[in-house]
Amino acid sequence: MALLDFLNRRTGSGGAEMSFIDHLEELRWHIIRAVIAVLIGAILVFIYVREIVDKVLLAPAHPDFITYKWLCNAGHFFRLGNSLCLGGTKVSFISTAMTGQFISSFTVAFVGGFILAFPYVFWEFWRFVRPALTAKELRKTGGVIFWVSLLFFMGVAFGYYVLTPFMVNFYFSYSLSPLIEIKPTFADYVENLIWTTVGIGALFQMPLLVAVLTRIGIVSARFLKKYRRHAFVIILIAAAIITPSTDPFSLTLVTIPLYALYEASIIIASRINKAKAKEEAEEWS
Repeated sequence: MALLDFLNRRTGSGGAEMSFIDHLEELRWHIIRAVIAVLIGAILVFIYVREIVDKVLLAPAHPDFITYKWLCNAGHFFRLGNSLCLGGTKVSFISTAMTGQFISSFTVAFVGGFILAFPYVFWEFWRFVRPALTAKELRKTGGVIFWVSLLFFMGVAFGYYVLTPFMVNFYFSYSLSPLIEIKPTFADYVENLIWTTVGIGALFQMPLLVAVLTRIGIVSARFLKKYRRHAFVIILIAAAIITPSTDPFSLTLVTIPLYALYEASIIIASRINKAKAKEEAEEWS
């Protein structure tokens, strides 16, 4: 029913009513244009894939990565000595399949293309949704493309600059025996990097999702406060899915910012509820 209501509210560019097939046809072209944008981004990444792999993807595995420098400088600033100086662990990867690096280059290209094209991809989605919104709703959603893109890139940056170097350092320094040598494959590293960047970027959309659900009356600040404990469990499950493993260290790194976003969502929902109550009071007065 919600889908039908949404489609009924959409009209064509000339203001004429559109059939269900017309809606699907328009959606198809939005998807095609979004895919083309991702492919263009993927081609650009593939052209420079060697430089991107060496200077971007593998950067957290180098001891001079910027996060390690920041942590070490912070430790010295707060007079903690070298307790925060990480990155001293030797890191290397192997490729066990003949086609492993070739396939990984395409994976890097397509994921990189999606990250580059994300604002445009969301813009195409927004162009499809926008005709169904009223003038009042459009005024309240001003700048949505900017905020969605900003949160996505913040999540990607958090995963790249915080989660990845911490996990690389943790896993390579953790050993059950000196006879065990850690030699993960490059494909395994790329897969984990994707989860801890793109996955976190998607989860960082939580405040905007809550804002939308609050505006349309599905959730409220009271509801979010009431189910804090349940939300914490769901966040833990999401963190376990996003992180490469379920060790307490990785779960903590992911859970803390996600729960902070949940608390921020409560604040946003509370402000929206107050604004809606004020608008209703003015309408009745």
